[in-house]
Amino acid sequence: MRSTFIALAMALCATTTGAAASAAPQAASPRASASSTQSPTTAPDCVHLTVDWRYTFASNDCSSTYTFRVVYLDGTDVPCRTAAPGALITFPGRGTQGNEVLGAVLCDGEGDT
Repeated sequence: MRSTFIALAMALCATTTGAAASAAPQAASPRASASSTQSPTTAPDCVHLTVDWRYTFASNDCSSTYTFRVVYLDGTDVPCRTAAPGALITFPGRGTQGNEVLGAVLCDGEGDT
């Protein structure tokens, strides 16, 4: 699972630095839809993230309950959290060492995946 996130992070870095040609063709941004069971499925657009150095706030503005987690550039592994419609939940932020929040992905079920 960590290698998937590293590949996603490398693709994102390559895209932002203009070196997209060197990225692996199967690597995609976490905000893109995933079609295989090996790739994480992106949380819907109605799940909004507000990122700060200390916290990442995730608000579920959807009409359905979702279980998801935040994906980080350095592969930090955080547990899945369930958010009912209208809920605001907190994840770790980007920190002070250059880490970035790449987006939110759905979990396969309740709890960690």
